[in-house]
Amino acid sequence: MTHHVEHIIARQHGGSEGADNLALACHRCNLRKGPNLTGIDPWTGDVAPLFHPRRDRWEEHFLLRGVYLEGITPIGRVTVRVLAMNDARRLELRAELHAHGFGW
Repeated sequence: MTHHVEHIIARQHGGSEGADNLALACHRCNLRKGPNLTGIDPWTGDVAPLFHPRRDRWEEHFLLRGVYLEGITPIGRVTVRVLAMNDARRLELRAELHAHGFGW
């Protein structure tokens, strides 16, 4: 699997080129995220920020149930939704990785 170097905060929103604003992202997540910083929480209808890999802790916002990734906070739910982290192809890929001994 290859990854893109993604701007956590897009340059058009004032994000820098510094290492503290860069993170690895899979191709699909990078394309889905685009310049978004927030999304609409599907539970509350409120605007919430996307997961920030430099500030947020993964285990506080996400829970893996089999191959299904569940957002357990507004940040997690928004990130799962905006990045389409449970679309069919991603679920297939997680199942394949799990079958080969990777992951959880």
